Amino acid sequence: MSRIGKAIINIPAGTTVSVNNDNIVTAKGPKGELKQAVHPEISVNIDGSVITMGRPSESIIHKSLHGLSRSLVANLVKGVSDGYTKELELVGVGFKAANTGNILDLSLGYSHNIIFEIPNELKVNTVTEKGSNPKIILESSDKQLLGAVAAKIRSLRKPEPYKGKGVKYKDEYIRRKAGKSAGK
Repeated sequence: MSRIGKAIINIPAGTTVSVNNDNIVTAKGPKGELKQAVHPEISVNIDGSVITMGRPSESIIHKSLHGLSRSLVANLVKGVSDGYTKELELVGVGFKAANTGNILDLSLGYSHNIIFEIPNELKVNTVTEKGSNPKIILESSDKQLLGAVAAKIRSLRKPEPYKGKGVKYKDEYIRRKAGKSAGK
């Protein structure tokens, strides 16, 4: 039995979850409303404030879909009740970040600034404090969209292994390489 799939999902107070005939789970909460399609062969059962997932057989595909569906629905419920946050850090001399609304203006050492438009579902905030690296804080109720946008911003200037310069996640560890060694 799938250990992830058989785990129950608790619905927090202030959040409502419903399933329609097409197996589309809809969650509404203080952070908004999200929908997630679940595979038709996976059953979604809502009993009061608990959601359980079921599968028709012990085949490998059903076991895989069971755990996946449970994780997606759990992310949906947590997103509309608490929300998700990702923090990116700009490491490098002269690297800057500023935002006006959902337009992010990044100075990452190229000959021009990068203007990045953040989707409306996300909230962006930039923090620049003296003595520390500039930070970009992204908030959303949709975990998948948040991760995709954060990965896209990071891909604009990935951290390099020699000095560690670039855009990195807040808690990301960068494996460092030794530079040139002086030859004799």
